[in-house]
Amino acid sequence: MPMAMMQIAPEQGAFLQVLVKLTGAKKYVEIGTFTGYSALSVALALPADGVIDACDVSEEFTTKARGYWAEADVAGKIRLHLAPATETLEGFVKQGRAGTYDFAFIDADKPSYPAYYELCLTLLRPGGLIAIDNALWSGEVAKANPPDESAKILRALNTTITTDARVDASMLTVGDGVLLALKK
Repeated sequence: MPMAMMQIAPEQGAFLQVLVKLTGAKKYVEIGTFTGYSALSVALALPADGVIDACDVSEEFTTKARGYWAEADVAGKIRLHLAPATETLEGFVKQGRAGTYDFAFIDADKPSYPAYYELCLTLLRPGGLIAIDNALWSGEVAKANPPDESAKILRALNTTITTDARVDASMLTVGDGVLLALKK
């Protein structure tokens, strides 16, 4: 599959599972579902009454995801939202879901990461956790003048988050870099 590089690494799936268990998460929102591996990993770690709101725009890839979720018997925990994630997340806020999520994972189109971060921060309860994938962008974010737009966006977001007084942040070198932001 030519786009397989978009999939999180197995160690990231295991890491997300540990984070779910450490935080006692029951309500998880995911931005960027692709073929469903990250949602599947989290669903397996959530308690029986846990729920996932998975946001994506691709019917093609999420059809594969639905098959994997059904095979693993976790499809009942996952609500798939096929629409631009900013629209979905803004809808959640309008529905009164602000401050109700325990955990968020962002792994989608890089230009929208800043908007996703702000919306997820609104949706998270105090003590909730955001994990942001591709924070290192193959090391490109460390360059003074990153070579592409995604690297520039991620570099700026990393700086924003690590200086954001609303969160405690930590960068990890798991996969292509995971930036954690714990809401105060």
